[in-house]
Amino acid sequence: MSIRLLAREITIGGYSNEDKCVNPLELFKNLKNLQLTVGEAQAKMKTFRASGASGGDLVKVTIDGTMEVISVHIDPIAVDPRDVKMLEELVAAAFTDATRKMKKTLQNEMSQFAGELGVPPDFLSNF
Repeated sequence: MSIRLLAREITIGGYSNEDKCVNPLELFKNLKNLQLTVGEAQAKMKTFRASGASGGDLVKVTIDGTMEVISVHIDPIAVDPRDVKMLEELVAAAFTDATRKMKKTLQNEMSQFAGELGVPPDFLSNF
């Protein structure tokens, strides 16, 4: 009884769970399922793709959901041996564009995942 009372007082991300009483013992029992679900989510992240571009699509970078670079395409017209600094900046800008897009995708996925877990959508935003 004291565990259930304690669980009623828990607040997650500014949301009270008075309507949805959480039993810590039940959460512990479901830990294995949660681990499997998290493992599936991590595997799914590797399948996500986001592409970023810069210089009017002269440079394109594609990354996956773990922020690993999958491909880099540089249009030959962007390669000027006298201006390597510009090319470096274009590659950095394309990568930044791709990571911005991927972060947005991952935030949407985490919100859906949080909903499946029964926690507020912004609860997992820092993970």
